[in-house]
Order: sequence, then C-alpha cells, then structure tokens
Amino acid sequence: MAVARVGLLAFVAGVGAVHLAAAPPGPWAPALFLVCALLFLIYLRRSAGRVTGSGIGHTNPPPSRSAIAPKPILCWVSAFAVGVLYGSFRAELRLADVLDPSNEDKVTRVVLRVAELPRIEPDSRLFIGEVLSSTPQGVPTRILVRWSAPGYNGPFGTGRPASASASSASAASSVSSRSALSPASAALPELIPGQVWRMALILRSPHGTRNPGGFDYEGHLFAQGVRAVGTVRGKPVLLDDTPWAGLSIVAQRARHHVREAMLPFIGDLRWGGVLLALAIGDQASVASGDWQTFNRSGLTHLVSISGSHVTMIAVMAGVVVNATWRRTRWRGRSLSERFPAQLAAAWVALVVSWLYCLLAGWGVPARRTFVMLAVVAVSLGWRLPMCPTHVLAVAAFAVVAMDPWSLLSAGFWLSFLAVYVLMMSTGWWGQAVADLSRGAWLRFRKTLATAASLQALITLALMPVLGLLFNEVSLVSPLANAYAIPLIGMLITPLSLLLAGLALISGWGTAAALVAESAHWLMEMCMWPTTWLASLRGASIVVATPPWGLTLFAMLGVGLALLPRGIPFRGLGWTFMLPALFWVPARPAPGDWELYALDVGQGSALVLRTAHRVLLYDTGDRYSPEADAAQRVLLPFLRTRGIRGIDVLIISHSDLDHVGGMSSVLDAMPVDQSYAPFELSSWLAYESRLLKRQEAPAPPRASAQCAYGAGWRMDKVDFAFLWPLSEGSIDIHAGTRERNRNSCVLHIQGAHHAILLPGDITADEERTLVSRGLPPADVVLAAHHGSRYSSAASFVHTLGASHAIAQAGRWNRYGHPSELIRQRWQAQGATFWDTGRHGAMVVRSHRGRLTVQAERLHNSRYWAATSP
Repeated sequence: MAVARVGLLAFVAGVGAVHLAAAPPGPWAPALFLVCALLFLIYLRRSAGRVTGSGIGHTNPPPSRSAIAPKPILCWVSAFAVGVLYGSFRAELRLADVLDPSNEDKVTRVVLRVAELPRIEPDSRLFIGEVLSSTPQGVPTRILVRWSAPGYNGPFGTGRPASASASSASAASSVSSRSALSPASAALPELIPGQVWRMALILRSPHGTRNPGGFDYEGHLFAQGVRAVGTVRGKPVLLDDTPWAGLSIVAQRARHHVREAMLPFIGDLRWGGVLLALAIGDQASVASGDWQTFNRSGLTHLVSISGSHVTMIAVMAGVVVNATWRRTRWRGRSLSERFPAQLAAAWVALVVSWLYCLLAGWGVPARRTFVMLAVVAVSLGWRLPMCPTHVLAVAAFAVVAMDPWSLLSAGFWLSFLAVYVLMMSTGWWGQAVADLSRGAWLRFRKTLATAASLQALITLALMPVLGLLFNEVSLVSPLANAYAIPLIGMLITPLSLLLAGLALISGWGTAAALVAESAHWLMEMCMWPTTWLASLRGASIVVATPPWGLTLFAMLGVGLALLPRGIPFRGLGWTFMLPALFWVPARPAPGDWELYALDVGQGSALVLRTAHRVLLYDTGDRYSPEADAAQRVLLPFLRTRGIRGIDVLIISHSDLDHVGGMSSVLDAMPVDQSYAPFELSSWLAYESRLLKRQEAPAPPRASAQCAYGAGWRMDKVDFAFLWPLSEGSIDIHAGTRERNRNSCVLHIQGAHHAILLPGDITADEERTLVSRGLPPADVVLAAHHGSRYSSAASFVHTLGASHAIAQAGRWNRYGHPSELIRQRWQAQGATFWDTGRHGAMVVRSHRGRLTVQAERLHNSRYWAATSP
C-alpha cells in the first residue's frame, strides 16, 4: 500500500511538472512514457519467470512476495511518466482550442450558450459561454464574455470620464450583491445558464498583466478552459433556452435561481454577500474590502465553500439518515436488518455532499472533500481497510485526474496540507476532546482550548505556503478561528442554506426573512471581534517571496514536527521555517540600483530600490470605486519584495492613470516624502468626495513641489528634477494638455548608469530640455507611454539610451506605443520594450553591469507561449 500511495503522488508530480514547462509539451513526453512502460513490462516478465521456475518439482523454495514485487522506484518512475503523458495530452488538447489570429481584435458573430453563473457587476455582466457556432470560424469553444450597460459609469461610479481607461484585463472588480441593482444594471437583460444568444463580439486572446510574483490572469483563465475574451457590441438576440443541456447547466441554473431568490432578503444587509457566498459559493458577492479583513484574520477559508462546510453538511445528513434508518420498519422488519444503517447513512451523506458541491460551484476544496468522502464510503461498503493518508493520496490523484489544472489553484495546496496536518496531529486522534464527567463550563473550556491549539498548529504548518502564495501570514488566525469555526461552520452556514431553501418556496417569505435576520445577526457577532483583530498593527506579517529551496526546507521542517511523539529533536522542525519567513531579498550595493517598470496596463508605476531606500514613481490607474492598480499590482509586488514602507513617492502629474492608486498606497504603508506638481492634499480630498469616503487617507509625512533644481542623494545615487521649470502648483482640475506639460521629469544617476523618467511631457518640452543641456541616460521611460507626440528625434539622440521602456496596456484605445516611436528608438540603437507585450521590466545596475529582464520572457509558461 505504501508503494501505491507514493505512486499516486508521483502521478500528481508528473502532471505538475508539465505545468512548470515554459513551452508547450513536445513529443518527448510520450517517448518517456513508452520507455518507462517498456522497462516496467520487462521487469514484470522476469519476475513472472522466476515465479514459474520455483513451482512444483523444484528444490528451491518459492520466492517471497517482496522478492517478486516490482521495484518501488520503477513503479514510481512509471507513475511519474504516466502523469507527464496525461498532463501533456490534456494540455495539447486545450492549446489546440485557440482563437484564430485572423479573428484577433475583430468583430465576430457567434451563437453561444451561457455556461456558468454570470457575475453581477454594477454596470456589466461577466459570464463564460460555450460557443455553438461562429462567423468566421476559428473561435474557441469556451470564451469569457463581458456585456456592459449603455454609457460609462466612470472610475468613481459618478459618470465622470477618466483621463485613461482601465485595461480590459483589469476592469473587473468584486462588488457586493446589493450594489449590483444599479440603474445601469437594470438596462441589462437577465442572463441565465442555459440561454442561447446570438452576439457580435470583439474577441481577443486572454491577456493580463505580468509582474514578478503577481497574479497570472492568463493561467487562471486557461485553467477554466477559457481561450478567448469577448466584449459585446450591438444588441444581442436571445435565440433559445436549454435548461437541460447537461448536468453542469442544471447545476449552474440551480445556483442562479437560488441567488435570485435570496437577493430580496439579503440585498440590504451588511453581510448579505457573505451569506450568499456561504450558500452557493458566489464569492464575487463579497466586497473587496471585506476580503482584506478575512485575509488579515485568517478566515478566508470559512467564507469560501471549504471542505469543512461540505463535511458538515454530509455529517448532518448522515446523522439524520442513521437515526431514521434504525427506527424505521418495513413489512415487520427493521431497515437495519435489510441494509446496515451505517452504510445507508454513508451513501446518503455522499449524495448530499455531491449535490452541495454542485450547488457551490464544484471548486477544488469541494472536489477534494467529495472524493475523500467517496473513498471512505467505498471502503466502508467493500470492507477495505484504509488509513487516512491513503484516502488523502487517492483524493489528490482523483482531483488531478479530473482537472489537471487544479494544481495551479492555491486552494489545492492549502486544503490538502490542512487536512494532512489534521490527520498527523494528535489533537483529535487517540484522545477525547473533552471529559464528559466534568461540568459544562469545564468541557466548553477544554473544547475551546483543543480547537484553538489545533488551529494554531494548522496556522503554523501553513505559514511557509501562505508566505509563498500570498506574502502575508495572519498571526491572529488561531484566535479568530476558535470562535469563527463553530459560528460560521455550525450555525451561519446551515442558516444560509435554510434561507436558500425557504426563499425558493412561495409563501414562505416571512420565515425566510426571519432566518436571514438571524444569520446576519450571528455574522455581525462574529465580525465584531474579527474586524477589531484585523485592524491591529500586528494582525499579520508581510513575508517576502523566498526562494524555492527555503520553502522546501521549511516544509521539510513541518513534516519533521508532525512525526509521532517520542522521535528525538521532533520539535526543532518548526525552526526550519524561520529562514523562509524572515528571508530578505538582497539589496543593491551603494551606488547601484534596481528599477521595476511594472505592468499596470494603460498606466504608469515604477519602483526603484537602492541600498537602503525605496522610491515609487506614479501609482497606476483607478479602474472602479473598489479597485485600482495599486491594490491589484503595486502593493502585492511590494509585499513579494518585503517592502513595508516608501521613502520617496513621486506623482508625475494628476492624470488618473498616474495618480489613481495613490490613496491605496497611503492606506497600506507609510510614506516619508512626496513630490508632485500639484497639491496632494487637494487631490486626496477631491478623490475622497467622489468615493464618498468619510475621511481622506493620511498624507505623507512631508510633501514638496517637484521643480527644476530640486534634488537629493540616497545611498550614493543622485536624484534631480529637470522639469517643470516653474515652482507653482498646478490646479488638479487643469486641462490634460497643461497637466502633461508640467509632469515631473526625474533624472537618476547611479555610480555606473543613469535613468530618465519623463512622465507625460510632449515633444515641445523634450526639445526645451535638450536646449537646456539634457544629461544622457542609459535607461529611459518613453514619455507619455510611447505616444507619437513625444520622444522627439533630438531628445532620443541626445539621451543615447540603450534601453527604452513604454508602459502601456495591450490593445489600448490610444495606440500606445506608436510604431513610429518604436522605430525611432531602435534606429538610435536602443532596445525598445513594451510592458503590454513583454510584461514588467526589471533593470539592474550591478557593479558596472546593466541587465534587463522581461517578465514574460523570463518566467514564461506554455499557456502564454502564444502571447505577443
């Protein structure tokens, strides 16, 4: 059994190896499988020959069972090869379903079926569609469609136009269910899974921002089978409704009807979105600010449909069936005499858990729990003895076999590791949770202490993985989970499901409203201490992304610490994770620097690190009232580098694609000094009014105007402003032309190489800088995102840069960067980089050597191999 258990995990490892490939799997995968299978068959034949030669008539004793068994290492290698072959086969099938290049960014007429529960946003709908036919041909079978309401609601939700639009890959934002019923939303028809529509779509291959340690949007869509993204043009026509097109459509349609039935009862409740998420797994109904609270308190797994919810529902169903089965008689005989009550309860619990998993969206944690319950039910029915680790190995194999891309989900690793910790810990195994001979208060204290200690153990064991995946570890998680697990798992979740059932029954509105109020009151009781815990300064710690070697070393320590009691030095295993949790990335030497031109779509955000300081130049765009580039790209990147504060913040000008994320930065971390050509306090107050915030973010500790002549020195690196020439402040309501002309132009001179950051100045300002004596630079940010109205010929010639970087969104409506500007820089001898095509750019000046690294080229994956 041990050999088989490791073999199943070797299969999982083989599939995972495919996902680490930088290019589509080639013909070497089947060849590897055939070689290993041939060796395995040869060994089995020889083993069978030895068994035959040891039969009757031979004096030699028959070989032992271990002598004729295949060598474990050969079994494991074969299982790994099978995993590689299976993962390669599935990947090749999905890669073949691709958008034809001739249809890229063009209008295509398609007939599609709504395949999943649509995501409701204030002024749009987002859903996955199954393409039934298309004109022209060459459209993938699964596409992601955005259907926007007429008119533009603006990044502040006020209908005001922005200075720059958000990139298509970053436009979606999490909103609560109560905000979905806006006037713009009412203009959209009701989208139900199973409906068949004829639409005109602008189709594009999936494309998202690519940054070091950032979220892989393209991989996320590839894992869902989505191979194109479409935007509705014109007025679609409803052709048909097919509610019984398949099991998946039936399940998604049920989720839709449950959501529509629940919304009237939870739409105005503060935590109504959480109740909806607990009932059907609609996580988009939870506001983005609430997710931050859950992350800092370690309760994210409870708000999502987790394994504990599925197990609880299954156990409740099993207990009811077991008790009823034992007491029910048919034709004078108890049902237990005909079929054991324990087995009946197990099979009914399995069916109930399967139905609940379908209602919850069939996510990775739900799938893992269902498979584990199925293995337990089968082992009970067939009387197969299986230890918990065997169940876990079979579950991992089954989940990956059903969906090879589940390995790309953080939920896969966290759920399996948490269950493994539960199995290996002695808190629940071999000892009672509470002594029934004691009083109720003592039993309650014992139970609470046991739950808290177990949760602390899980939190400690998950720290390396949480640090690697999210760069944040909650320190208050054990305390928060001690009261939240029984409240949410045993009370709020059943009430949410009861609310869903009552809401579907006509005439039971009063009962449904009462259940909704009760569940919401319990949720408020749970969130009152949770919000306080999450607001504490030390609620969580930021962990820089450690090297893989340190993470593996930390997990080795976790495995050592979970060994049975009595093993020497077992407790020292926890110290193995200290290097990963306290790892600090290497900093440049004095005089050297590191520049990160982040991929934030159509916007600007750059981070410069010196030996001991961090400078931030611009903060990216604002996409909606709830989302901006700082939340989605900039702040996660800073966490991966272990950066907890900004020494110098420079906002080049007040265009929204440069200043849109400033409030989020100020909310998240301290800023010592800021420079801008306008009054930061005026902008923060203006933005707060538009966002209807009660108070503006705390401003930087010191603020100043950027103007010619201002400069400073940090870590033997010189910083000097070359523009604007005047020292006066620019009105934040000034026209676009005036704002661009007064952008802060910063020149950075290290010990060996120089950088120029020109903001959005135009060719006129560039020629003025040349006439005043523009210093050369090795690396330059192409002004105004590579606009054809910037990068004048004299400016390009005078700088003599070896690398020019344009920060622009792919397929942006402005046509940035201009092909003329690209050719002009290249003719001058510079390598031209475009973040929309190459992802984030990492430039390092180290000991006299200048290196440039493009994220899409350095960390490519096979699903993004065709990205331009």
